[in-house]
Amino acid sequence: MPAISRYRTVEVAKAGFRWPPAHLVESNMRMLTDGVLHECTPCKRAEVVLVAERIARVHADFLLVHPFRDGNGRMARWVADLMAMQAGFPAPRYDFSGRGGAKRRNQYLNAVKLGYLADYAPLTDFFTDRLDEALRVVGRGNPRAPSNTLDS
Repeated sequence: MPAISRYRTVEVAKAGFRWPPAHLVESNMRMLTDGVLHECTPCKRAEVVLVAERIARVHADFLLVHPFRDGNGRMARWVADLMAMQAGFPAPRYDFSGRGGAKRRNQYLNAVKLGYLADYAPLTDFFTDRLDEALRVVGRGNPRAPSNTLDS
């Protein structure tokens, strides 16, 4: 079993989409770290839509680099969870299973693909909705208000 701490050394493709070549992963990760990760983390307190926008940028850019052979989506969602919590929100509720789960998953995947083209609006909308739902579930009232974070 390959170590997950190492970047991929093989080319990867799925459903006709090919991620950037393996030989570029290390330099792409360095650009990601020095760029959007540096700008957006730690994720500061703000209104839900601003937090969702930061999460969307990091999420799409990380997934485009696709540094590992497996687990990139789980890692990206874990980072999104951490960013939400840094900003004082609960982790987004992805709800990919159960009623409406397939539709939500397709919305997410389509938004990620647009994020690959630096169109972050659909993924921002997705994360805004999922953060709103998380706030609703934990009973934080109006999820759009910046004061409705976990420790306020």
